[in-house]
Amino acid sequence: MEFDELTQGRIRKLERIRQSGVEPYPPRVKRSHSIMEARGLFEADAADGISFSLAGRLTAFRGMGKASFGDLRDSTGRIQIYLKKDELGEERYSFLENLDLGDFLQVTGPLFRTRTGEITLQVQDFVLLTKSLAPLPEKWHGLRDVEIRYRQRYLDLLANPEVGRNFRIRSSAITAMRRFLDRRGFLEVETPILQPLYGGAAARPFVTHHNALDQDFYLRIATELYLKRLIVGGIDKVYEIGKNFRNEGIDAEHNPEFTAMESYEAYADYFDVMSMVEEMVAFIAQEALGTTEISWQDSPISLKPPWRRVTMRQAILEHTGVDILAAGSLEQLRSEITAKGIRLDAKPTWAKTVDELFGEEVQPALVEPTFVMEYPLELSPFAKRKPGDPRLVERFEGFIGGLEVANAFTELNDPLDQLERFQEQVRQRAAGDEETQPYDEDFITALMHGMPPTGGLGMGIDRLAMLLTGQSSIREVILFPQLRNLG
Repeated sequence: MEFDELTQGRIRKLERIRQSGVEPYPPRVKRSHSIMEARGLFEADAADGISFSLAGRLTAFRGMGKASFGDLRDSTGRIQIYLKKDELGEERYSFLENLDLGDFLQVTGPLFRTRTGEITLQVQDFVLLTKSLAPLPEKWHGLRDVEIRYRQRYLDLLANPEVGRNFRIRSSAITAMRRFLDRRGFLEVETPILQPLYGGAAARPFVTHHNALDQDFYLRIATELYLKRLIVGGIDKVYEIGKNFRNEGIDAEHNPEFTAMESYEAYADYFDVMSMVEEMVAFIAQEALGTTEISWQDSPISLKPPWRRVTMRQAILEHTGVDILAAGSLEQLRSEITAKGIRLDAKPTWAKTVDELFGEEVQPALVEPTFVMEYPLELSPFAKRKPGDPRLVERFEGFIGGLEVANAFTELNDPLDQLERFQEQVRQRAAGDEETQPYDEDFITALMHGMPPTGGLGMGIDRLAMLLTGQSSIREVILFPQLRNLG
């Protein structure tokens, strides 16, 4: 590994430090307070007589002959430090020449307020905790190169305080989601990530090989089929928050590795799940942001229940003038779409053409929280048919700001109907559709033992985080998104 001139200069300082008998990476630190705690005590007039030991990264340093000022930061905030030659002594003060921005220090002393009103720690002693060998982003003014920000997220977090805020909101949202579900009596569980057979969504999987078993496994694309096995086993309310993996494209709304929450509730249907979703999202926003009002691309959005409910047929008719049920065949639907002057990529079936029409012409306009209900059967192999219309199923998707954030069914619990749908999926796969659901015999066996009426939900954590933080790219709310290798 070759080092640039700046790094080489820091390495020379490191060598001088060691030659002076100082260990630049000591194993322990004695910190009495965080910076926020220290500032809080001072502002509450409760710091008199206290010698504070604070620790953090040196982010600014201004030498002034016999006195120097610096800025120290930890995860809770920033504080100014004041170092005097008379206080520290000649030898200790001269050691400051070995310091660079980015070094970690422990500083000890009392707090006071300067003539300009700045809360400051008067350093009576200091310890070098970590010598930084690479410079921070230029002048601590921020890091704007998107590729560097994503590849070196540690620099992004150091240079751009708002990035840390985004991830704290995300963490608070997940904590609030757990609290909401736990209070409703749901049990959080963990199901396999490595699966002998993937399922629960229309997606291509990642494949890996288990050497000891000499068997291929798949990274899960969803948790659905394992969680429903638990409903069969008598756990009436169950959920999981975890990673899913789909071998698909990358764009502003999709990352191959993403976080989702799935929940299943016995004796519930998709109307019950709708009510739960709108209550849960409002609760999460209130907990994470302190409000149920958010802004998305300069549009104010209220997350308060109730949300709008509309069928897919109604939504498409409103936005395009096409009645998908009146145009009941693929040829009729294509003709209606063309007559309205709409251009779409050709899809092989009526249901997939409906999905394409909805995605292109309707979804971007669903800014206010909206539940879109009653999807084509072919698109939903695990949902129960709508009574009175076998072409449709009891399924809804929840949209906010044009983003799909929730997908839910009245779950299919008829094992023979499920078997028939698996077989249809197999036929579609044979015809060339690589994203169809493979046949899962063990899941059919589970259903044969009886699954009660159940309402199921899948919710994208990353997209919910996008909405709560106002970020238009999923990479802004995933700490380490997938990127193409350089070179």
